[in-house]
Amino acid sequence: MSRAYYCTVEELNERGRDNIPDQFRSNMHLIYSSPATLAFNSPGAEGFGVKRAGLAVPDSIMLIVAPGCCGRNTSLISSMREYDNRFFYLMMDETDIVTGRHLKKIPKAVEEICNSLDKKPSVVMICITCVDALLGTDMERVCRKAEEKTGLPVRPCYMYALTREGRKPPMVHVRQSLYSLLEPTKKKGNVVNLLGFFSPLVDDCELYDLLHSAGIKTIHEISRCRDFEEYKTMSEANFNLVLHQESRFAAEDFNDRLKIPFIELRRLYQTDKIQNQYQALASVLGVSFELDKYREAAEQAIEDFRKVCPDASFAVGECMNGDPFELALALLKYGFKVPEIYGTITVENFVYMKQLALLSPETKVFSNMEPTMIYYDPAQSGVNITIGKDALYYHQNCPGLMWNQDEQPYGFAGVRRLFEALKECI
Repeated sequence: MSRAYYCTVEELNERGRDNIPDQFRSNMHLIYSSPATLAFNSPGAEGFGVKRAGLAVPDSIMLIVAPGCCGRNTSLISSMREYDNRFFYLMMDETDIVTGRHLKKIPKAVEEICNSLDKKPSVVMICITCVDALLGTDMERVCRKAEEKTGLPVRPCYMYALTREGRKPPMVHVRQSLYSLLEPTKKKGNVVNLLGFFSPLVDDCELYDLLHSAGIKTIHEISRCRDFEEYKTMSEANFNLVLHQESRFAAEDFNDRLKIPFIELRRLYQTDKIQNQYQALASVLGVSFELDKYREAAEQAIEDFRKVCPDASFAVGECMNGDPFELALALLKYGFKVPEIYGTITVENFVYMKQLALLSPETKVFSNMEPTMIYYDPAQSGVNITIGKDALYYHQNCPGLMWNQDEQPYGFAGVRRLFEALKECI
C-alpha cells in the first residue's frame, strides 16, 4: 500500500545533517505542488515572495519580465490597494524568449512606464524568472541600460526557483537589492536598523522597549519608512540587528559598503532561549534588560491555553511565521505532544533535531514537496490541533491556526500572541 514518506526525528538525528534523505531535498525529485505548498514553494509566492518583497522600498515600482504562466500569480497581489499602479508587465511572445530580443525592450519599457506616471518612482525593480536564468541573462547590464534611459536607479530581483537550494536563493538576493540603494553617510550612535522581514514586527514586541531602554532613539524597519527620504536615513545606523538568516548577505553588504556592523538574533518560541538571547544582546550593548514582565506574560498565555486544551497534540507546518522544528521543540518543552512536523530540512533547523529526538523520538517529519504526500492520510496521526497553513490543509477537521500574518511575531510578544491565538481558535 502506498503511503506518504516520512522519517522520525530519531532517525533523522541518527543520520546526521550530512546524510539527509533525498526525499527531503527538493532538488533530488519531482516537486509535488499540493494546495499545501502552492502558497509558498515558489519564489513568487503569496505573502512576501520576491514580487511583493521587491516593492518594500517606498515609492518603488516593478516591471515583471516573464512568460504569462510565471506572471499570472501577481494578479492577486496587484489587486491589493497598496500596490495599485506599482506592478507592470512586459509583453512577451515565444520568439522574444527564444531569441532573447525581449532584453532590448526592457530599457524602453522602463522609460515608457516612468513617463506615464504622475510621480517619478524612487527605484524600478525588474523581476525576472527562470527563463532568463536558463538564457544566462546579464541582468545587471540590462538595468544599467535602463538607468541611462531614465536617470533613475534600476535594480534586478530574481524569481529563480532554480536557485532555491543555491548559495544565494531568491529571497536572499532580493534583500540585498532592497538595501543596495543606500549610500555611505555619517553614523549616529542612537540609530539601529532591524533587518529580516518585509513587514514590521508586531507593535507590542518588547524588542522596541528594550532597545529604547539601551539608549537607542531611532529604530528603522524598511516597512515602516514613510518615504524614500526616510529609507535613505537607514545608512545612518550605528549597527544592524539581523532577525532572519536570509538577511545575512544584506547585512554583510552593509558592513562592507557602509561600515555598519551587525548582530544576529533568531526568532524563537522557547522562552528560556529568548531570555538567553536578549541577555547576550544586552551584554554586547553594555546594558542590562528587565525581562521578567515580558516572559511572565508569555508563560501566562501558555498556561491559559493549557487550561482549555490540556491534551493538545500538534501538527506543525512550515507555512507560518517560525521555524517548524524550533516551534515543535518549544511545544514539547511546554508539555504538549507533537506527532507530526512538515518541513524542509536544512542545516539551519537541523540544530534542533537532537533535542527533538530526546523529547519525542517518534515524531514524524514529512516533506510537503515530496510526491508521495499525495497519499498522506491523517486518520492515524493523533493530531487534534494544527499550526501553519500547510498543516491546516492536511488536517481540515481539526482546529488550526494559519499563523502567517504580515505583521511579524517576535520574542516574548510572539509567544504570547501565538498562545492567545491558539486559545481563541479552540
